[in-house]
Amino acid sequence: MVTLDRLVNVLGGYGARLWYCPVSREVALRDVVMHDAADPRDLRGDVYLAVGADSVAAAVDLAAAAQASVVLVRGSSPDPEAAERAERGGVAVLLVDPDVSWGQLAGVVYGLVLEGRETESGRGPTDLFALADSLADALGSAVTIEDRLSRVLAYSSRQHLADRARLETILGRLVPEPVRELFERRGVFRHLAESDEPLFVEADPEHGLTGRMVVAVRAGRELLGSIWVECDRPLSDARRAVLRDSSRTVGLHLLRSRASADLERQVESDLVIRLVEGTPDAAAVLSRLGLPPGRFRVIALQAHIGDERHAALLLAFERATTGFGWSRPGRSTLFSNTVYTVLPGDDVEAARAWVASIREALPRQVTMLAGIGAGAGSAELPASRLEADECLALHSVRPGTKSAIAYDEAWDDILVQRLRAAAASGRAPARGPITELRRHDNANATSYVATLRAWLEAQGDLAEAAERLNVHPNTIRYRLRKMAEVTELRLDQPAKRLAMIIELAVSEPAP
Repeated sequence: MVTLDRLVNVLGGYGARLWYCPVSREVALRDVVMHDAADPRDLRGDVYLAVGADSVAAAVDLAAAAQASVVLVRGSSPDPEAAERAERGGVAVLLVDPDVSWGQLAGVVYGLVLEGRETESGRGPTDLFALADSLADALGSAVTIEDRLSRVLAYSSRQHLADRARLETILGRLVPEPVRELFERRGVFRHLAESDEPLFVEADPEHGLTGRMVVAVRAGRELLGSIWVECDRPLSDARRAVLRDSSRTVGLHLLRSRASADLERQVESDLVIRLVEGTPDAAAVLSRLGLPPGRFRVIALQAHIGDERHAALLLAFERATTGFGWSRPGRSTLFSNTVYTVLPGDDVEAARAWVASIREALPRQVTMLAGIGAGAGSAELPASRLEADECLALHSVRPGTKSAIAYDEAWDDILVQRLRAAAASGRAPARGPITELRRHDNANATSYVATLRAWLEAQGDLAEAAERLNVHPNTIRYRLRKMAEVTELRLDQPAKRLAMIIELAVSEPAP
């Protein structure tokens, strides 16, 4: 079902803005009608496209007569009379930019509204569950529709004699890994990639699997998914033909569904980029994305399978944007080689749980790294994005770290990384006590730099510094006296000690 709120959010990226709204933004939209001055029939519909209307006020009257909840009309500065008429008629007004063609806008509106329209049974005309039920009735067997990664898209309500593998697949929304491996060994996936003919898969009691007929679902040559029919023996020729024909119907449904999703993903992606790059109207952009005001965290994700990065990254983005509106917490964009998500809330553990949910939904061969920025208000999202990027970069200096790195615990490492970047660009002092001691160590095989670091980190405690270096405290005293002969340390001055600690952290990574 499409709501007014979803329509407003999507059309915002196509040059239409909500000007007046006397109705709830949660009102359901099921029908679209277009104004035609040459058609005398009474029109009825929830969305009214006022093509050729003389004014905003006239468009509102036409929409009210059609019992519409929202009208789209060209205009920039409507008069107060139009607002009064909209209030009386209960019609929300969306103003369309004059540069946007009605043809383009109508295609978007019809695609959104009709794709989400529901029937009396509560299912839309393109609903895959309804299609799975119809196919199950025609074949007399339980049906499952899956995408190309074996994720469940829909299944029939017929559960009579359902085997264990089917029940586990439906409960987990994904074919269990042992069953996937079984299909892989038997060449099922290779057959789906190469052939449009239905294939019978023999039963395997060890995996709780009765027999299956499976057929590929394609759009042209592209494999979109598959249809699975539970059966203990191959289907008859007539039923094979039904299954084959149904695969083409399912392919059209998947294409329409993907087109609708891609449309919203593009609009969402553009708005999220504005937020993480910085925009003066951040509050308005958040509203268009359906996010409540408050605190947020920016999460940065990167993913790859071996040396191949593009496919895994697209899978991560698809997973992050699966489900629209209120069905998922964050809003995401794919920018360069990183997925950025603006996640509501200040709780770092909630952010980690969201990252974990994405990781669990990806194939096991995908390696995913994540960085979590600090909590931020709407105007601070660019800073949170930078922190997320820096946390993500820390994975390169923390090899083997699989969990998401959050700024809250890693700010000190990030500060040191920033200082190292400054030093690498030549903005750190090239001379001073540390440089002199390092030169002496290299020339005389002494350990003055390591000794100074141990003493500073122990905050002047000789016993602790000696324990760190596994030497006697008197050795530390002796080395400090000899260091004072090489360079002027001034260890009694706090500012000097702080500066040396920073330089050592930047130039000498901790052992």
